Amino acid sequence: MEKEQALLSSRLFQGRKQVDVVLNCSVLTWKEVEKSTKCGVGFSNLSKTAACHGVQVCEIVAVQDGDGAHPITKPGESEMVAKQPTKPHPHAFTVCYVRRSARHRWLCRDVTFCCSRQSLRQQWIQAISASLASLGHRPRSLLVYINPHGGRQRAEWVYRRKVAPLFSRAGVSTDIIITERANHARDHLRAQHGNLGKYDGVVCVGGDGMFSEVLHGLVSGTQTDHGVDQDHPDAHLVPCSLRIGIIPAGSTDCICYTTMGTNDPVTSALHIIVGESFPMDVCSVHSNNTLLRYSVSLLGYGFYGDVLTNSEKNRWMGPLRYDLAGVRAFLSHRYYEGSIWFVPAPEAQGQPRVRERCVARCHVCQQRSYSENMKLKQLSEDEDKSIKGSGGEWRVAHGKFLAVNAAAMSCACPRSPRGLSPSAHLADGTADLILVRKCSRFSFFRHLLRHTNADDQFDHSFVEVHRVRRFRFQPKNQEGSVSTEDPSDTEKGTKTNTFRPLCRAGDEVTAQSIWTCDGEIVPQAAIQVRVQGQLIRLFARGIENQ
Repeated sequence: MEKEQALLSSRLFQGRKQVDVVLNCSVLTWKEVEKSTKCGVGFSNLSKTAACHGVQVCEIVAVQDGDGAHPITKPGESEMVAKQPTKPHPHAFTVCYVRRSARHRWLCRDVTFCCSRQSLRQQWIQAISASLASLGHRPRSLLVYINPHGGRQRAEWVYRRKVAPLFSRAGVSTDIIITERANHARDHLRAQHGNLGKYDGVVCVGGDGMFSEVLHGLVSGTQTDHGVDQDHPDAHLVPCSLRIGIIPAGSTDCICYTTMGTNDPVTSALHIIVGESFPMDVCSVHSNNTLLRYSVSLLGYGFYGDVLTNSEKNRWMGPLRYDLAGVRAFLSHRYYEGSIWFVPAPEAQGQPRVRERCVARCHVCQQRSYSENMKLKQLSEDEDKSIKGSGGEWRVAHGKFLAVNAAAMSCACPRSPRGLSPSAHLADGTADLILVRKCSRFSFFRHLLRHTNADDQFDHSFVEVHRVRRFRFQPKNQEGSVSTEDPSDTEKGTKTNTFRPLCRAGDEVTAQSIWTCDGEIVPQAAIQVRVQGQLIRLFARGIENQ
């Protein structure tokens, strides 16, 4: 492999040490000058091995004059502290760059080099600045929404203290909007969608609910601009052009944790500054030919729907309300009757029980190329025929369920590091449908416990999991029966309203539950869900193997 040609090379000082510094198109490296020692009668020279350090150009945050008296992070510190220079050097320049820490955290580090003359310092600053300017994917202007009321109500403090200094140092300009009510960000994005061309991305500071607001605003505005009817369940949605960034400041921050492996705000800010992004699938949720919501993480009916319902009654408790609501839902042990129709994904797209995590530059997600996305958008009325031709078809599951969950991502969080479906992928055009049938309370507890460890959480006789492209759920109706209407017949115009009676003898109380959609309540129980492949792009590189 041919060695890259150096753009600039000099012998500089790092403190009292002499270092050889080399910049090429992709890497900045520095290495201490080897010193020779004299020994023996003949004074033979022995070279000391010097460590070589380097940083990818794409991970340089900024370069500046002076000794870099700017806030930086240190291991074990939750705050950003100022590094005060001791003896300023007249011809010094500082490179601020990304350094990896444990558990997928990124830190901001400084290295200062001292030059022998002013002209050499300017030459280095200009060369590194030109290399950074050539990275066209880096954001220069961002629209930032801050939710001061969500989670632990620390979003504004987190942004001002930890994120804003990094954006400023990297030369990223921001327009900040402090949200004043629920759906403020969503409504603002819809109203201003035609005037967002000056921004390179939208950043939300808050929890998963804040991300959902930004998602709905961008997706809805994009479809309106392109004349797409969002209420049509079979509509192929147009991908959003603006990228989305997340600064976690909520209760759970599931989306951030799943996509970056940590919910650290400094790490998220550095991902945004670096500017790399990847696509994400979005599920559209409909009922009676009306769009209800969009989802990127969890759709849950039964257990998780009950948890959300109970937690909403105790919002004054803060994040602790989720623990209390979870205990109450578990002890009630309620099951719900219904039918689920689903279209399985082709076997080539993998299976949910295959232990293959979605990581940075995931080959599974990359197989869904741009040309394939365009082809899928043109299928419309012939989509089901194409699905059947590729090995898929509508299937149905009837019964009594403790939980019906659909995960478009692993749904990992600090309490469940592997998530609800560890092998779910972010951009393969599928979701993992998890059906937990009626079982004993102890068996259900064993299933929930496996969310916190490395065991196969689907290895139970009462748990089914399917990788699907779309599904439809019909709960038990008020007459005590469940619709067995075939979705494929409905779409072909041969709708049949047949019902399968269910036995009531010995049954427990089974009132209808509600759906939770990324932490928000969906009051309708009968829904249709379709996975819209790679509809948005997120400022992140993905979880890197460590």
